[in-house]
Amino acid sequence: MSRILVTGASGLLGLNICLQFASSHAVTGVVHHHPLQSAPFPVIHADLSAPGEVERVLALTQPELILHCAALANLEACENDPEQARQVNALLPGELAAAAAQRSSRMVHISTDAVFDGILGNYSESDAPNPLSVYARTKLEGEQNVLAANPHAVVARVNFYGWSLSGSRSLAEFFIKNLQEGKSVRGFTDVLFCPLFVNDLAWILLELAEKSLSGLFHVVSSEALSKYDFGRAIARWFGLDDSLIAPSSWKEGGLIAARSPNLTLSTQKLASALGRALPGQEYGFSRLHQSFIDGLPGVITRMDAGARSTN
Repeated sequence: MSRILVTGASGLLGLNICLQFASSHAVTGVVHHHPLQSAPFPVIHADLSAPGEVERVLALTQPELILHCAALANLEACENDPEQARQVNALLPGELAAAAAQRSSRMVHISTDAVFDGILGNYSESDAPNPLSVYARTKLEGEQNVLAANPHAVVARVNFYGWSLSGSRSLAEFFIKNLQEGKSVRGFTDVLFCPLFVNDLAWILLELAEKSLSGLFHVVSSEALSKYDFGRAIARWFGLDDSLIAPSSWKEGGLIAARSPNLTLSTQKLASALGRALPGQEYGFSRLHQSFIDGLPGVITRMDAGARSTN
């Protein structure tokens, strides 16, 4: 796949994908609200939900692969504006999938583990979703729209962490920033998940496309842990004080949108397709720490054009 179009290129996943593949592929990123400064790849500013914008961008870039990462991912924002959430998370993916099919472009659409209610856990791709929030409901509708419009597309249910433009988009950044400042934080003991380091996720998404796979896949770590234990592991890897993390329930956090307590997902289908197991948690933490040593957070935050314009 030499020509890759990445939507949501200023988001945590989209930006890391663009940076990771910019030197080996012809990558173009699409941004809407958050401009990038001195990006090492071409950037298009577009509101893909506006009439005609999908066709304009695809005609301009002629992608062989579309990695659709753009979404309205803030759970509380989705609860406050469900129509906007549906437009971005449900309707736009279907339109983009249909356009990709017409052009014979491969497409990978990013969905979420939150489509499940988290009552049972260890969900496989054949288990029936039961979304609890506006965000989760609109993302599930997006999955359905993508596969209805383009059966050759991949829908990847994900959960990931890494370094973001603002330095505050991932759970790892939340723990690192607060613990570095000596602040006490909550760690949910009653929310289980299988987060994957974003750069490992990027490689797997590209591999799914290169293998011409299609359909629904759970693209997460092979191991689960609580958000409290996630925070403690981050503290250990970065030499921070894990006693600042107070074990608590998500119900104590004053959150608007309901959280699914057990979002452990089976990766058996994906492991079979790839011929190997998915990365475990310690491997991901080691990769995050090495990327910190290598200076990746600084590379990313220096690309925040919005932050620069206000300084």
